[in-house]
Amino acid sequence: MADLPLRSADPALQSRLAHVIDREGKIPAALESLGPVADREVVLLDADAGLRASQLRSLGAHVRRLKGPTPLRVAPASADVLVSFWSGFQGATSDWDVQMAHAERVLRPGGRLLVVHDYGQDEVTGLLGDEARQRELVAWSRRDGWFLRHGFKVRTLHCWWTWASIDEAREMLTALFGDAGAAVADGMRRPRLAYKVAVYHRGVGGS
Repeated sequence: MADLPLRSADPALQSRLAHVIDREGKIPAALESLGPVADREVVLLDADAGLRASQLRSLGAHVRRLKGPTPLRVAPASADVLVSFWSGFQGATSDWDVQMAHAERVLRPGGRLLVVHDYGQDEVTGLLGDEARQRELVAWSRRDGWFLRHGFKVRTLHCWWTWASIDEAREMLTALFGDAGAAVADGMRRPRLAYKVAVYHRGVGGS
């Protein structure tokens, strides 16, 4: 499940992470702008019980939260907006055609599909130490990348991971990333790291 881009085995650490990422609320603001979601029937795919559903409801959305990445049991043409955070619609995978078919089925005419992923090329993504993954993320947002070739547009959000102090940042980054996290914290001049998010969006269901 994917309320957050990173999952910790420690529930307490995971909860703290939810309060660090995007304190400014740029992600839910973008969903409202691109949906919109207020007063709409919104299906939230593969989501945890807390953060994202709560954010959408605070915007006035009527949220149906599903456990899996595909809306198998959702009635046809019953949703206005379908939202996927990080886990679904990975681009250029064998699952994309099935996922798109489900989106077409459940969304009403004029419905919107919103897909949230890391954009890459930022301080947080660099901590993961996975160059192949970073190249994949960057490729998705290009004109010849999977999303734009399949009718999506992309909005890039310049977000932050923000802590109350550098000491708090060091403690959490070390817990999440080990020595690499500690090294990044040692080089911080202020308690935040740059984090880019891509919101891929398109009309589905006759729009």
